[in-house]
Amino acid sequence: MTADPTAAPGIAGSSGEPDDEARRLYLAILDAGGRIPSADVVEGDRGALGRLVDIGLLMPNPMDACYTAVSPRSVSDRLGAELLSEATRLLVRAENLPGALDSLTRAYDAMPRPPERSGGAVYIEGHVHIRHRISQLVSDCRTEVLTAQPGHRPAEALKIALMQDLQLLQRGCSLRTVYQPVAVSAPAALAYADEVTRHGSLIRILDEPFQRMFVFDRSVAVLSTNEDHSTAAFITDPAAIAFLVNSFERDWARADAPDWTAAHANGPTRDTPDRVGRLLARGLTQRAVATRLGLSERTVAAHISRLRDRYGAQTLFQLGWLMRGGPDER
Repeated sequence: MTADPTAAPGIAGSSGEPDDEARRLYLAILDAGGRIPSADVVEGDRGALGRLVDIGLLMPNPMDACYTAVSPRSVSDRLGAELLSEATRLLVRAENLPGALDSLTRAYDAMPRPPERSGGAVYIEGHVHIRHRISQLVSDCRTEVLTAQPGHRPAEALKIALMQDLQLLQRGCSLRTVYQPVAVSAPAALAYADEVTRHGSLIRILDEPFQRMFVFDRSVAVLSTNEDHSTAAFITDPAAIAFLVNSFERDWARADAPDWTAAHANGPTRDTPDRVGRLLARGLTQRAVATRLGLSERTVAAHISRLRDRYGAQTLFQLGWLMRGGPDER
């Protein structure tokens, strides 16, 4: 029997300090590169693995059926803050967590990583290896993550992202993301956006083409280098990162922020362009349509432009007339 990689991490009943058996398993996973397939977890290690997941030193990855090592430094920060908030009597334990995890932190920092090529970049191939390296960067992040996510995000990827991003936000890091309008068409994406924004993440919509990108602590940037995202460049050159951050900030300034709670409650926007046209035909303003559908005004304007081209309409009144007779939108 193997361990279940879909179990969510938690800290209930955990001291934050792994026992000797859990430490040995964690070090063995680091020696293997920081990742262990769930099928490779032997029966005798299941208890230690569960304790590592409870503490937060391992992150379950159901998409790749494996467990990924998490930086003890980030675990120390998160647990320390929670212990301090519980009671004054736990202050000493919270302050001692970094020391308790010090040997594991040194082992984590010494874990082999891909060598840099010229220009301060590492190229990693394969979705599994890319996700693993990104999870390490999320674990190591101390202050800020910037992400640009064009197109559709698979539901399984969003489940992993939700676990990682909530831990990131809970330890005080900021997270800003730019999506394209297609994000509001998937229930999983709406649920993800609603949950992370409740915890302080900021998400905006930009109805323009842009490149997939991550920037961690303004010190490491990740760029997809091909269409199927099977190869990624991990960039550490300061000048290149400064350029990418400026590009992100320009996109962020042009993007709009929907009400994600309302968008999630209303459900996915099926046949969005037609719904936009029918609501306009009923006399709603562009702003009212955006509010009704949980979209940005920029996105509604783009839908109107495409509808005019489709129906050959010169004015909004003519567009509404040509689209009259559709089912009532509620």
